[in-house]
Amino acid sequence: MTDATVSLPADVVERYEKFSRFNSPYPAHDRGRAVDLYPGDGVGRSPVSGTVREVRTVGCPDRPYAAAEDHLIVVDLADEWCARAGAPPGTVARILHVIPEVDPGDRVAVGDALGPTTRSGFFGQWVDDHVHLGFRPPGANPLRASGSLPVAADVPVEPVAWDGTGAVVERGPTHVVLDGPRRAAGADRSFAALASDEGVPLDGGLTHYAGGGTFEADEGAPTTGDAEEGASATRDAEEGASAADGTTLSLLGTKVGTVRADDTDAGAPRVEWAAVDVRANGRRVTGLSLFAARGDRFGVKVVCPDREFEIGESVTLDIVPSDDPIRLGVG
Repeated sequence: MTDATVSLPADVVERYEKFSRFNSPYPAHDRGRAVDLYPGDGVGRSPVSGTVREVRTVGCPDRPYAAAEDHLIVVDLADEWCARAGAPPGTVARILHVIPEVDPGDRVAVGDALGPTTRSGFFGQWVDDHVHLGFRPPGANPLRASGSLPVAADVPVEPVAWDGTGAVVERGPTHVVLDGPRRAAGADRSFAALASDEGVPLDGGLTHYAGGGTFEADEGAPTTGDAEEGASATRDAEEGASAADGTTLSLLGTKVGTVRADDTDAGAPRVEWAAVDVRANGRRVTGLSLFAARGDRFGVKVVCPDREFEIGESVTLDIVPSDDPIRLGVG
């Protein structure tokens, strides 16, 4: 029997600045059974409504940039929320990366502050603070690290073309954010993501995590972007494309992966990344951190712990086949 898919309603997802289902090395994300929701302001707001069942402090990998512990908030979901999300009554939500300011027995509604987000050793230094959300079926042990239900997000994502060039607008210890790709003039606050050459919006760590994914494209909107050369296939796309099993995806003229729709538990298909390297100004970097984002927060994040770029510096990315691609694990 196939597990029921929990589909986050659009008005829940739209409370956050960004979201991603595949931008993580952990198995739950790789199988489409968790979603990361990025609030953008350091407040861990609840994406669900129900009653807090349990709050627990857990250990996490030792990282010099991270807190020594993380936290798990378990919520018994309200029947009304389950009905909206297509989840069976009795489904339980698991929320991580929030320092709890709620207690067992507290009732929470969508948008309520659960506490501040925390820098956790469960995610890389280049990853912004976020709310990790997963679901367990009725009767399952909510404290185990495995066994979550498939998760989908009921929002379309605009695919945005890009020619691989941009200027640095943000710099962190292990990453930079570029000002490209640019959305079309007058773009609204809907979600957008980097498009493959075929017009498919991409999700995940390209290609430093073994697998990535795609978003459900907004089929009613044209593929937009500022690419002038080197991405004519994307430029010519008239509508956002859907990804079928076995479809080859390319970016900046190079094959980057193959869609494995039959190897995904729910929602948008998984992508098996090809053996490639991402290069910035001719030198290899770790990869691209991809997600769906709204408004002016949209921009490609380049993971580059061994490189330094200045604010305003021009960067040109290219992708080339590799005999030894970077793959980051969970250890």
